[in-house]
Amino acid sequence: MKRRDDTEDSPLGFSRRVFLKTGALAALLPLGGAASWAADSPPQNALEPAAALDRLRAGNARYVAGQMNARDFSSSRAARTKSQHPIASILSCADSRVAPELAFDQGPGDLFVARVAGNVVTPGLLASLEYSVEFLGVPLVMVLGHTGCGAVDAAVKVVQDQMVLPGHLPELIAQIEPAVERAAKLPSGSLLANSCEENVRGQVAALKKASPIIAESYAKGQIDIVGALYDLPTGQVKSV
Repeated sequence: MKRRDDTEDSPLGFSRRVFLKTGALAALLPLGGAASWAADSPPQNALEPAAALDRLRAGNARYVAGQMNARDFSSSRAARTKSQHPIASILSCADSRVAPELAFDQGPGDLFVARVAGNVVTPGLLASLEYSVEFLGVPLVMVLGHTGCGAVDAAVKVVQDQMVLPGHLPELIAQIEPAVERAAKLPSGSLLANSCEENVRGQVAALKKASPIIAESYAKGQIDIVGALYDLPTGQVKSV
């Protein structure tokens, strides 16, 4: 899959996109951040979307097997103040039992995580994902749902039982209800389990159409957008 300016790669082997973003990034990073990025060797996220996804899959395999990499979190803290180069953006549910950095065995600075109950695309979270694509150069965006999602379960109860929710919850759950309606038409499987998967698929589809930044970057092959589901009992992440 080609990424922006692949035909104009530098002799060091990474896209000139890294250089083109530096000027715009200077306005959004602390003083010196953009300069340090330009001075770096190829950043860790100067890789194809498929390679980033492979890295997440390998990390999850380590997590499930209980063989996570040992890390000294303090040794690289000073270096991380200068810039960040996450390999993926994760739109995750806010559920306290789901921790993307742990699930994918990644360290600080490796993932750009945006979280909200039900892992739905809200305006604020979309802006965060746009920032990660436009200015941090992430090659991969993942929507990460999970089994037994409480927000999805609430949407099931709203659709099936006309349950009335308090506060701002109806605005959130309304974005999940179409997934429940699609899941209700499936011939097999539990409604909740199917709805969790359908919600991930629906949010992935929404991101692929989210103009201008996400949709255009996806159409040009600069990023990939994928869906995944975290299994609460096992910790295994599967593609959806």
